[in-house]
Amino acid sequence: MEQPISVTRSNFNDWMVPVFAPANFIPVRGEGSRIWDQENKEYIDFAGGIAVNALGHAHPVAVNALTEQATKLWHVGNGYTNEPVLRLAKQLTENTFADKVFFCNSGAEANEAALKLARKVGLDSGVAGKSGIVAFNNAFHGRTLFTVSAGGQPKYSQDFAPLPNGINHVAFNDLEAAKAVINEQTCAVIVEPIQGEGGVIPADIEFLKGLRALCDEFGALLIFDEVQTGVGRTGALYAYMNSGVIPDVLTTAKALGGGFPVGAMLTTDKFAPHFSVGTHGTTYGGNPLASAVAGAVFEFINTLEVLEGVKHRHQYFIDALNKLNAEYPIFEEIRGQGLLIGCVLKAEYAGKAKDITTWAGEEGLLALIAGPNVVRFTPSLIIPEQDIDEGIARLKRALAKLAK
Repeated sequence: MEQPISVTRSNFNDWMVPVFAPANFIPVRGEGSRIWDQENKEYIDFAGGIAVNALGHAHPVAVNALTEQATKLWHVGNGYTNEPVLRLAKQLTENTFADKVFFCNSGAEANEAALKLARKVGLDSGVAGKSGIVAFNNAFHGRTLFTVSAGGQPKYSQDFAPLPNGINHVAFNDLEAAKAVINEQTCAVIVEPIQGEGGVIPADIEFLKGLRALCDEFGALLIFDEVQTGVGRTGALYAYMNSGVIPDVLTTAKALGGGFPVGAMLTTDKFAPHFSVGTHGTTYGGNPLASAVAGAVFEFINTLEVLEGVKHRHQYFIDALNKLNAEYPIFEEIRGQGLLIGCVLKAEYAGKAKDITTWAGEEGLLALIAGPNVVRFTPSLIIPEQDIDEGIARLKRALAKLAK
């Protein structure tokens, strides 16, 4: 067998479409909440693959599910169903408000399905022009043309006009602004229980309750985008469970496969039949490999031990960050739920979030940003306390560079 091609970071610039600007090192191996690069340098992982690696790296539960299924059946196409996908559908419907599931490969595809379903429900309602979608400023729902249009960040959509129309954006957490635009022509309201990419901003409970009431009043679907907040990230299985507000549609991806690409749209028996045979589809969605891994990851996370552990780690993280901030007062506010944490920079450090994560990388810590002014942490849901301590120590060294 031939040796694999030797590659370096500079090859990225040679061969890859330049939509990313990756770090100067290449991770090659991971275990738990630590990874190693080509030079065998070790890093603590507070990024979790952007809230994806919910069980860290190479967790036996995921590895065993993958390897066992890999020897059986990888893919059959949507002319057939398979055992792992039916088991996963049962897990999701048994443990949420939903009755039915549509599987796909990503959060964007899950949101695309949700928005298409809402438009179809609006069409089937018989109300003329019932196709309007209400979304929120600074939201993020994916990168397809429809989902990037629903997202409330023009920097991601303006270069791809003309965009799908009929989408209204209003201020997040502003119920009066929502009231002004939701009407009989509205088919859906799409909202993140915590805006992730937009800066780790939790929705007010009263805001979500108000959206639920408005959707009920005008016959619109309430869609919760839980791509980032779902599967234990907030200490509840899904963030809607923290709010007492039940959506009509929920989208989930990221942590669902623990690193294996999989997404899903969940809905009820009231709305699912509007998607009849042939109205929507996917080649890879719900394939046995993805479904087997997701089923094992979901079962492991959906336990009191893991979910309570997320809440405990949240407090442990917050305490450590507050202590660090007392020494290097760089953060204005530390916010979020569970292990979705955003550290907002003080005005004098505006725009420096990316610098901090770059310096953190040099110190052996993987971290994220959520816009130019927020440093974001989305580590493994089961990260050991000693890894939190070590990661914070490395972050401290990065902040010392900024303080200089």
